[in-house]
Amino acid sequence: MIEARGVSRRYGDALVVDNVSLALPAGGITAIIGPNGAGKSTLLSMISRLLPMSAGRVTVDGLDVSATPGDVLARRLAILRQDNHLPARLTVRELVTFGRYPHSRGRPTLEDRAHVERALAYLNLEALSERFLDELSGGQRQRAFVAMVLCQDTDYVLLDEPLNNLDLKHAVAMMRQLRRAADELRKTVVLVLHDINFASCYADHIVAMKNGRVAVQGRPRDILQSAVLRDVYDLDASIHEIAGDRIAVYYR
Repeated sequence: MIEARGVSRRYGDALVVDNVSLALPAGGITAIIGPNGAGKSTLLSMISRLLPMSAGRVTVDGLDVSATPGDVLARRLAILRQDNHLPARLTVRELVTFGRYPHSRGRPTLEDRAHVERALAYLNLEALSERFLDELSGGQRQRAFVAMVLCQDTDYVLLDEPLNNLDLKHAVAMMRQLRRAADELRKTVVLVLHDINFASCYADHIVAMKNGRVAVQGRPRDILQSAVLRDVYDLDASIHEIAGDRIAVYYR
């Protein structure tokens, strides 16, 4: 379980995350949603120790992320940021192999290579494995980065807007693959999403943030309600139930 207690983050006088306390359940998919500037990505970055906290404490299965050695934490938790800056002349296979670094320290074993092959297959990247990153579309690169994170083989996988650069078909495919990772590989997947309907259809738990705080959290059917979405987004939406999932229509 991931627990945040009294977590805050300031940038000068701006309080971006404001005294957030929550417990993210182990297993399944948790989606963090909310308007721009709500603090979603900042919270995820503090959970993964990419950003220091101004106040508060985060634990992952009881391990304090601020005090746990990096190599220990990297075997428990992996994160994909929005902005990934790596040399463009890496091949897809080389990128995915980076996911094994906490285990291999740059000297991949046969076991590490087996993890790489499984991750490539899981994201349907075998045919692209020897292509350079700058030869790929934005969506193909995004799939390669997700494969790298899964290759790290951690219990917890944190993804900051993993649907960036993906068209509708590939966004659906990505969410299906993350759902499989949660169900078949028993990963705990925590992701920031802008599309509340993807959150409704694929997540087990939703955390909605607004103005740096947790506005509401619960099951998708508890969050996908007109009154709740109006409070979170200041936007009227009508809710329809399709094949057991609640869908928000908000563009009319």
